[in-house]
Amino acid sequence: MIKLKQKNIGSGWLYFYVHFVTEVVCFYNLTVLAGDSASFWIIPLIYDALAFVPQSLVGRFSDRFGKVPLGVTGLILMAAAGLMFGSGFDFGKYTALVILCIGNAFTHVNGAEVTLRCSGGKLSHSAVFVAGGSFGVITGKLLATAQISYLLISALVITAVPFAILAEYYRKEADRLENPCEGFNYVSEKIPASLIILVATLVVIVRGYMGYGIPTSWNKTTLQTVCLYCIMGVGKAAGGILADAFGVKKVALFSTVAALPFLLLGDEHMFVSLIGVMFFSMTMSITLAMLVSVLQSTPGLAFGFTTIGLFLGSVPIFFFRFTSVRSNCIIISFLTVLCVIALGITLRKDGKQNAGL
Repeated sequence: MIKLKQKNIGSGWLYFYVHFVTEVVCFYNLTVLAGDSASFWIIPLIYDALAFVPQSLVGRFSDRFGKVPLGVTGLILMAAAGLMFGSGFDFGKYTALVILCIGNAFTHVNGAEVTLRCSGGKLSHSAVFVAGGSFGVITGKLLATAQISYLLISALVITAVPFAILAEYYRKEADRLENPCEGFNYVSEKIPASLIILVATLVVIVRGYMGYGIPTSWNKTTLQTVCLYCIMGVGKAAGGILADAFGVKKVALFSTVAALPFLLLGDEHMFVSLIGVMFFSMTMSITLAMLVSVLQSTPGLAFGFTTIGLFLGSVPIFFFRFTSVRSNCIIISFLTVLCVIALGITLRKDGKQNAGL
C-alpha cells in the first residue's frame, strides 16, 4: 500500500505532460482558427462549451467504464483534428473543432481520473496534472504565432501517447483498492453533499470569472505573457503540494485572502501582480478535492462539475467586460469575500487527510 502511494506521484507528472500537449494542440489550432475568422470571439466560446461542459458526462462514463482508454483515444482525436485543420478544406474546420473539443474532454477526464484514484487522498497529484495546462496554453499560442506547421503539432500529440498508456498502469494498480478515493475527506460532515457540490461549483464559477477580470495593464510583451501563464501553472501545482503539507483549509483561506492585495495593487506592477496570480491559482485543486470528498465513487463526475463551473464563469466575459480598473477591483474584492466565506464554512477544521491514509 505504501509502495503504491509513493510510486503514484508519477501519475501526476505523466499527465502533466499529457495535459501540456493537450493545451498546446488546442490553443495552437484555436489561435490560428480565430485569426482566420471574422467572428473571432465565437471560436473560443464554441470551444469552451464543447470541451468543458460535456466533461461531466464523459467523467460519468469513465467512472463506469474505466477500462476504456480515454486518454489515448483523446490524443488520437486531437492529432486527427490537427491534420484536418491543416488540410485547407474550409468545410472541415468546424468539424475539426468539434473533434478537437471531444479529444480535449477525453484527455482531461482521464487525467483527473488517473491522478485522483492514484493519489491516496492527496491533492498534489491532481494539482501537478492541472498545472501542465497553463504551460501548454501559452506554448500553443506562441507556436501558432511562429507559424509552426500543423504536421509538427500533430506529431507532438503522438509523443504523449506513451505517457497516457503508462498512466493507465498506475490507475490499474490503484483500482485494486476497494475505494481508491476514500482518502478525500476534506469537507464538513454537517453539510449535505448536494450543498457541498453547489458551493464548490459556485466557487469555481466565481474564480473562473475573476480570472478574466484581474487588472494586468502591465501585460504588454510576449515575455510578460509567458511569465503570467507560467506563474499560473506554478500556483496551481503549489496549491496542492502545500495543502498536503499544511492542510487544505489553511492553504485555501490563506491563498484566497493573500491574493487580494497583490491583485488590486499590481495593475501596473508585474511582480506584484504575479504574486497575486500565484496565490489566486492555488485553490484550483482544493475545489476539486471538495467535490471528490462527497463523490468518492465517481471522481470523473466530480471533475466534470469543475469544468462546468469554469465554463459558466467564462461566459459573461464574451458579452461584457468592466473596463474600469476601479470596477474590477470592487468586483474582485466582493467575490473574494464570498469565496472566503464559502470555503471557511464547508471545509473541515483540520483540513488534512485522515490519519493512516
